[in-house]
Order: sequence, then C-alpha cells, then structure tokens
Amino acid sequence: QVRLVESGGGSVQSGGSLSLSCTGSGFIFSHAVMSWYRQAPGKGRELVAGNVGVTTTYADSVEGRFTYSRDDAKNTVLPQMNNLKPEDTAVYYCYANVAQRGTWGQGTQVTVSS
Repeated sequence: QVRLVESGGGSVQSGGSLSLSCTGSGFIFSHAVMSWYRQAPGKGRELVAGNVGVTTTYADSVEGRFTYSRDDAKNTVLPQMNNLKPEDTAVYYCYANVAQRGTWGQGTQVTVSS
C-alpha cells in the first residue's frame, strides 16, 4: 500500500523559515514523481514544487524562497521554505505519482503571521 507521511509545518512570523518532510512507503521511491501542493483557505489546490530526478520546478510565487530536495535512499522529500509570507498560509500536501497512480499525504498546516 502506497503511503505518504508528512511532518513539519506549524506557525511562524513573516520572514521566517520552516522545514517540511514527506516519507513514502509501499513503493519504489526513486521511481516516483514527487510533488508538493498547497491549499489556502477558500482556494483550490496549487502546485508548489515538483521533482523528477535532478530536475525541480517551482511555482512563480515561491521561486527563490523555497527549495525542494529528495533523498531516495531515505524515501524522503524535503521542502525548505524561507522568507515566508502571510500568503503562504495553507495546508501543504505531498503527492506521489507512481506508475500513473497518484497518492496524497494527509497534509500539514503552515501558518504565517504578519
């Protein structure tokens, strides 16, 4: 069974940093396309960052502030969020695409106060 477990998140003031992590199990992690999404209150879910091999793409709204790495040996992806803004407040979700089948993590709340 494919499973994703997220950790990290929390509350921080504007300009602060937070580290998230997502650990997968039940699949060959190195074969998966891993992505992070977020959903702000009253809005749809949006892609934040995606990683395939050594290539990572970012949403324009987080480019230069967020970094996203993966450690296939530990079945983990590690988003690092710097210079956070109130508009980054959202539930952040890990997503794994394994052989064209998608699985979501449970989500972790990030709240940025001004």
